Formats: sequence, structure tokens, C-alpha cells
Amino acid sequence: MNIALIGHGKMGHAIEQVAIKRGHNIVLCVSSQNKGDMDEAHLRLADVAIEFTNPEAALSNVLTCLSAGLNVVSGSTGWNEHFGVARSSAVQNNVGFLQASNFSVGVNIFFEVNKLLASLMNDHPEYMVTIDETHHTQKKDAPSGTAITIAEQIIEHLDGKSQWALNDRNEQDAVPIFAHRVENVPGTHTVSYNSSIDNITITHTAHNREGFALGAVLAAEFLLGRKGVYSMQDVLGIKATR
Repeated sequence: MNIALIGHGKMGHAIEQVAIKRGHNIVLCVSSQNKGDMDEAHLRLADVAIEFTNPEAALSNVLTCLSAGLNVVSGSTGWNEHFGVARSSAVQNNVGFLQASNFSVGVNIFFEVNKLLASLMNDHPEYMVTIDETHHTQKKDAPSGTAITIAEQIIEHLDGKSQWALNDRNEQDAVPIFAHRVENVPGTHTVSYNSSIDNITITHTAHNREGFALGAVLAAEFLLGRKGVYSMQDVLGIKATR
């Protein structure tokens, strides 16, 4: 398929390499150097767009693609409050849209384990839950979109939790997220349930960006020719956890 790659940073380069390995063509590559190329004429050369930029640009980029009739996979994080606008635009323009906080196959399996574990812990209030996430120093948003997704899943499945809090253990109804930024760390996420007797811990550690890039290309392959709003659960055929 023909791909429009919106954003050509480290993730964009990784996606480009994976896409070419899988036999796809990058017909448009938009970076800060050629933002003017992101117009309808150029976008219509592509079958699908993959958007990995930043929280400030993501909504505008996605809406531009959707308005041009182009299906969009977006991996930008930090713009959660605008997802509804993008979803509505996809429906109105009768095109496909898929957004995920993390495209890694392993992370999305981790998500399902996280939801199941949270539901199992409801009968064990003696355990206190925390989330730790570590990313490279270039990552602008904190906590990460993945950590927020993990927290939202816990809130949905664990009684007594209604919000998350960054670097704060004091709110009883909050899931604490501790965000760390370290050089050359692609991404590590840990959920811990700690009691005076023992600890239960699940961790996902990324070794490089290839897993994220592969997942984004798999999502684009899935979205090709489809209309509507989808998730990585649809891409991977994962059934909803109880």
C-alpha cells in the first residue's frame, strides 16, 4: 500500500524502515521541513496515513488527513481530550481512524493482563497499586500515554479508584503514576500491587522502537479500506477482558 508518513522523527524513521521491509511504499513524508506538502493533493497519493508527531500538532494533522478522505493511524500521545473530535470527524467523513497510546503487540497483551489483574484484586484491598514508567529524555509528555491507558484500565476494573495522580501517593482514590526520564530507554511500564506480606508485579520492557513501529504498520494494514473507528484490540483480534 501507499503510506503518507506524518512525522519523521525517531519513530517515523523506524516506521519507514518496517513499512518498506513489508513491501509498502512511502509516497509522502512530512516533517517540520516541509509542512506545506501536507495538502489534499499530496495526501490523496496515499492509501493510509500514519501520524506520529506531538501533542500540539496531532489533532490538526489527523483532521487534515480525515478531511482529505484519508484513513489515519495516529500514535501521537498527550492529546487525549481531543480524541472525540477526531473520532467524530472520521464518522462524518466516512473514513477510517485508529488511535492508540501504544502499538506494540506485547504492550497490548500487557493491557489485557493489567485489566484482568485489576479485577482480581477487588477482593484484596490490603494491596496498594502503583504504576512506574520510564522513557527516554526526549519524550515530552509525562506521564506517558501508555501509563495513562494502564491507569484508566485499573480505574475501570478496580473498585475505589476514580483518578490517577502523577508522583503522588496521598490521594486514596487515585492510582499513583511515577514517571522517570532516562537516556536511551525506549519504554518500561510496571504495575505493582504491594502489601505488608508480598508484592505482585507485572512489567513490560521495550528493547527498541521496532515493536512500536511494527504495530503501527500492522494497524495501517488493518485499516486499509475500512471505515469507522477502531483500536489495537481490533487489529490483534483481542476480545474484551471481563
